[in-house]
Amino acid sequence: MYYIFHGEDEFSRTEQVNKFRTQMGDPQFADLNTTRLDGRKATLGELQHACDAVPFLSDRRLIIVEGMLARFEPRRGRGEGEEGAEAEEESNPVLAKELRDYLARLPGSTRLVFLESKALAKNNPILKYAEGDKNAHVKAFEEPKARALPKWISERVKEKGGAIEPGAVEELAAHVGSDLRLLDNEIDKLMTYRNRETIRAEDVRTLVASVREADVFALVDALGHRETGAALKLLHAQLDHNAAPGYLLSMIVRQFRLLLQMKDLAARGKTLDAAREQLKLHPFVAEKTWNQAHNFALPQLEAIYQRLLDADVAIKTGRSEPEVALDLLIVELTR
Repeated sequence: MYYIFHGEDEFSRTEQVNKFRTQMGDPQFADLNTTRLDGRKATLGELQHACDAVPFLSDRRLIIVEGMLARFEPRRGRGEGEEGAEAEEESNPVLAKELRDYLARLPGSTRLVFLESKALAKNNPILKYAEGDKNAHVKAFEEPKARALPKWISERVKEKGGAIEPGAVEELAAHVGSDLRLLDNEIDKLMTYRNRETIRAEDVRTLVASVREADVFALVDALGHRETGAALKLLHAQLDHNAAPGYLLSMIVRQFRLLLQMKDLAARGKTLDAAREQLKLHPFVAEKTWNQAHNFALPQLEAIYQRLLDADVAIKTGRSEPEVALDLLIVELTR
């Protein structure tokens, strides 16, 4: 059986893969029977070798391949019909055929998961093949739109065995936005804070808005002013209070994403109110972000945001120790 999970919702994709790992039983043997491949560089031979291996003291193997199917995305090229017309042509047609042939004989003991960080084109040859294959499961993981966030929050709280007031749902959606990983962390914090009692709007304002927003804005201000010492101090103050490094990074990434969006809207002549409405931000967050965006040039924001995303990937894939990665990131961005 093989799976194609594609789309921008990294949190839900990762959660689904973690469920697969849990289903493999004893974590010790699960690790021995799990292989991750960088699909951007892996050869078909490497994929086959991993999938054909016999499970060790287990009845299945889990193979996770990241970014391989994007290599088969159709590209624009000159058509043979009308002069100057462009047509889509298949990328790597020979490799695509070889992969399709192999998928047809994939061992029954192997669960192969293709992970793609962006939605695949409908005419991607492997995606098209999988949609007609009874041994394939395809799922698009799309980030929920602003209107769907309240429903996601309510259902998430219910799944965790808690309860939340409608007003608290709206407050949480306004302050955190569509970052599902960050939302999940905040829900856990709120449930612990309320000791399993119903989460109220004032709880969100107290625990999420005032503390988190103030700390993030202060840290981003320090980054914008190249204040290495201040930024490191703010970072370690959070770590000393048991804030998870991944959680802190996700907050910083979210803030710089908002800064990028706000800077772009301002450059296109939008007013603060228009930008706030378009980004669906709480007035407090919108005003602080609008003012803070003036401290950065657009190319600077783009470079910082890309560097943050690289650090996020490095931490999640285990290539970097979280706290060390954050320290290095702060020094790099402020020097």
